[in-house]
Amino acid sequence: MAQPAPDTAPAPAPRHIAIIMDGNGRWAKLRSRPRTFGHAEGVEALRRTVEAAGDLGVEYLTVFGFSTENWRRPIEEVNALFDLLRLYVARDLDRLVREGVRVRIIGERNGLQADIASIINDAEARTRHNDKLNLIIAFNYGGQDELARAARRAAEDAVAGKIAPADINPDTFAKYLDTADMPPPDLLIRTSGELRLSNFMLWQAAYTELVFVDVLWPDFNKDALQSAIAEYHRRERRFGGSDPAKP
Repeated sequence: MAQPAPDTAPAPAPRHIAIIMDGNGRWAKLRSRPRTFGHAEGVEALRRTVEAAGDLGVEYLTVFGFSTENWRRPIEEVNALFDLLRLYVARDLDRLVREGVRVRIIGERNGLQADIASIINDAEARTRHNDKLNLIIAFNYGGQDELARAARRAAEDAVAGKIAPADINPDTFAKYLDTADMPPPDLLIRTSGELRLSNFMLWQAAYTELVFVDVLWPDFNKDALQSAIAEYHRRERRFGGSDPAKP
């Protein structure tokens, strides 16, 4: 009697994947091109990754677009990064609307240029009813800054009598974060071979599986994403508990 074929269906994708998109400058330097050229190619990698995440069934994709520390870079590079945000939204927003992608921005918005704030607000408004994939862009974002802003809001609510200090615990504090209504990342990928979080999602990544890959961000593609997901599935997530298979 013939044996049934083994189940070869791929394991489901993690619900929430976060990515530190690193290596644009080095990618450009290897080609004797300016860093801004690497950032432009990085936008193409973002397009590929958003499409791949949707195809694989990822519900939340968070990418580190511009950090609070990036203001220290030369003004020409900062302006180029802002121009790329403008270009990405101008070119892709209609497609994201059609394909069911909801765009959300986390980070400090005070002090952003008026047109950048308008672009962010428009992208969020036009996609707010989409539910195929949540694309969260961390822009003018830093994990320590987010925690400080959350602590300030919690303190203000405590002073106003809206919450008792004794009631502040990890669950209530998380409601003050930029990611209050999102699940924490299951998998965090950093490209380029660097082995650090660089002030990204410090609270949310407490039990996230970290995968560091040598691929420079402009070369990242669906195969690289699937490889990182495969590594994620080789891990055993215990969230601080013991391994039930070991004495």
